[in-house]
Parts: sequence; structure tokens; C-alpha cells
Amino acid sequence: MSDVTTSGATSRRVLLASAGAVGAGALLAACGSEAPATTPTGGATTPGATGETTGAGTVLGKAADIPVGGGVIFKEQGVVVTQPTAGQYVGFSNICTHQNCPVSQVEAGKIKCQCHFSEFSITDGSVLNPPAPRPLDKKEIKVENGEIKLA
Repeated sequence: MSDVTTSGATSRRVLLASAGAVGAGALLAACGSEAPATTPTGGATTPGATGETTGAGTVLGKAADIPVGGGVIFKEQGVVVTQPTAGQYVGFSNICTHQNCPVSQVEAGKIKCQCHFSEFSITDGSVLNPPAPRPLDKKEIKVENGEIKLA
């Protein structure tokens, strides 16, 4: 009879230890995954954005819709366009370099990622607030006839 009790206690112990190990493993995998943990909200698409492709590239929207000292996120095209100073337009990928979450907003001279709170400069995409390990990737854009286009 004592064999049965010892065997049952060992089985419970093994079961609980295994369940704990699986849970810890799942937690670590979730923290280190490349996929976004959450889908951030926010970030505006330019009201005039057409996504229309012309011979010169994809039209993102009107240059007049990009605020000086700010920017606009074009989610569908995967681009953030900023205007650090009047007439200077810069394009970046909208994917954060930390864990590939889409950036969520542009405000106060910063491009912000809601997933883990990384912040980037609207001027050059450099990291202002980690954990992002490197700047945002640049996207070539151009302004033609008052429209922002992917180059």
C-alpha cells in the first residue's frame, strides 16, 4: 500500500513540475517572439491617401497633409512620412526595429511604438528611447506636384 501512495505522490510531483516548466517555457517564448504581442491602435492615414500607383510610384497622399514637426503613418503601404522642417519630407518603414510591431503614432517630434514604447526621431529615424536596437529603415519618397510618392 505504501508503494501506491509513493508512486501517486511522485506522479503528482512530476506532473506539477512538468506543468510549471511548460508554463515558464511558454512565457519566455512569448517575451522573445518576433511577432507583435499586441496590435497597436492609433496612427492616422492621410485623408487624401490614394495608394494609387502611377508610372512614378505609389501615391501616398498630399504633401500639405503632413504636419511640420510631425508626420503621418500610411499603414497599408508600410510607410511613415515626416516633415521635420517646412518642405523637408522623410520616409521610414512603419515597422519598429525591436520586435516588428507597427509604429502607432507620430507626435512631438517622435515616431512612437506602442508595443514596447520605443521612440524614434522624425528627422533621421534614430532611436530616442529603447528598447529598439537600431533606427527605423528609410523609405525613399519624393514630392511631385504636391503629392508624396514612394520613389
